[in-house]
Amino acid sequence: MRALYPHIRKFRRSQSGAALVEFGISLPLILILAFGMIESMRLLWSFQAAVAGVRDATRYVARTERDNICIPSTGTLDISDADLVRMVTTSINGGAIFPAGITVTGVTATLNCTNTKTTPFNVELRQAVVPVVTVTANLTMQFPMTAVFRLAGGDGWGTINTSVVEQARIYGL
Repeated sequence: MRALYPHIRKFRRSQSGAALVEFGISLPLILILAFGMIESMRLLWSFQAAVAGVRDATRYVARTERDNICIPSTGTLDISDADLVRMVTTSINGGAIFPAGITVTGVTATLNCTNTKTTPFNVELRQAVVPVVTVTANLTMQFPMTAVFRLAGGDGWGTINTSVVEQARIYGL
């Protein structure tokens, strides 16, 4: 027993593996932070792509509908909601390397015939009634790393339901 005592003291004083132990303890936290930042930026990129898709769909409707759509006082749009969903979904998934954390749950386009004679400034414009299209996209955003946080005992961040709205004046063909 007395022969082992100097070896135990030498082992206890040795600092040769301390850096490896500290690295092993901090590595999971570093990886969670790094992948969390990457996934969050990817989610933000996908959300910006969804906003751009809604903007493009609104611009498309504003350019392809007829400009006299409000002449019979109420008109209907010629584009279907399925075409709008396809436009917005293509913009999200078109350039993504990995599947996005955003799901398009619905896209609708509504027409509003705005009377310019009742503007707050009482300014008469070239048209008495101006057609304005509003495209609304409902999105479900799945936050990244939710499964990892649930695995670690947390609640995770879950999902958020949000909508993106864009308006444009219909100029027609």
